[in-house]
Amino acid sequence: MMTAQAQTAAAFRSLHQAGAAMLRLPNCWDAGSARVMAAQGAVALATSSAAVAWAQGYGDGDRLPVDRLVACLASITRHLGLPLTADIEGGYSDEPAQVGATVRAVIDAGAVGINLEDGASPPALLARKIEAARAAAASAGVPLFINARCDVFLRGLVAPELRVAETLARAELYRSAGADGLFAAGVREAGDIAALVAGTALPVNVLALPGVPRAAELERLGVRRLTSGSGIAESVYARIGQLTRDFLAEGDSAALAADALPYGELNALMLG
Repeated sequence: MMTAQAQTAAAFRSLHQAGAAMLRLPNCWDAGSARVMAAQGAVALATSSAAVAWAQGYGDGDRLPVDRLVACLASITRHLGLPLTADIEGGYSDEPAQVGATVRAVIDAGAVGINLEDGASPPALLARKIEAARAAAASAGVPLFINARCDVFLRGLVAPELRVAETLARAELYRSAGADGLFAAGVREAGDIAALVAGTALPVNVLALPGVPRAAELERLGVRRLTSGSGIAESVYARIGQLTRDFLAEGDSAALAADALPYGELNALMLG
């Protein structure tokens, strides 16, 4: 019999299938933000590596201690009731065996999916990490959704006219290693997106960035997943900064209540 977590993982996997509505996946950073997002009608949530790191007082880029990440995931999944996929950057190690151990800890914390990225490293390294992640998931008995993040567009790793072909070549390598999805982070142009969808059997994930087509157009192009990335957190932190500046400058108590969730409503979300 499948465990409850395995059933949740299977349900999350089904959200990527052709014929289902495109998955719109907000990225949270702690249990509180997850509860607020879940209350808005999300069917699944992701973490943002940057947002989780910032909330813990660390910078993004494999700087967050793994134990802090795992504790964060466990606190989110404790009462979430929705599938959670975790952004684990490059696995916090260049040793595939260590990445596998981290993936097992992430699964044990309740996640049913991961993002694992290549960054500026050789694609073959990410392929080995994916193999280790798949083995860890098999040992846990959880059909983990492994979303391979390819940074060719985001980092401009090759000339613009070569980015689609390079991304598709990496997608095939990652698929062969056991990846379930292709996260083409940084792609913006509709033509490039359509070419990626047509060129891989993996469901394609796009990152919400300025210049990216609206959700309806992405769905028409065949995109299966749209993630907010660190965008929501960036906007929230900007709001925190503005409110703090205004409070320090003016001491205007009324401004703090403008566009705020009422105390009772927010507290009730956390009590659920």
